[in-house]
Amino acid sequence: MEYIYAALLLNSAGKEITEDAVSAILSAAGVEVVDARVKALVAALDGVDIEEAISKAAAAPVAVAAAPAAEEAKEEAKEEKKEEENSEAAAAGLGALFM
Repeated sequence: MEYIYAALLLNSAGKEITEDAVSAILSAAGVEVVDARVKALVAALDGVDIEEAISKAAAAPVAVAAAPAAEEAKEEAKEEKKEEENSEAAAAGLGALFM
């Protein structure tokens, strides 16, 4: 995770994400730097728009959470309609007693 945090820090500061920059941040934080991991991270982030990736990642849970909420609203509406129909039927039945 430290490697990702270093890349995010560089991105946030508007700096280029390079092997040297990531290694410098990790070293400054007291993290033992593994060059192969730094190299893999920088290669994986090459050409990636980090801001776009963050916004998509943040939007995904919202979309996933909205689907069950919409389904629950439909179920509640069905239950309310069914209860209303039952109440009307019961009232009609009681009305027949007084005729």
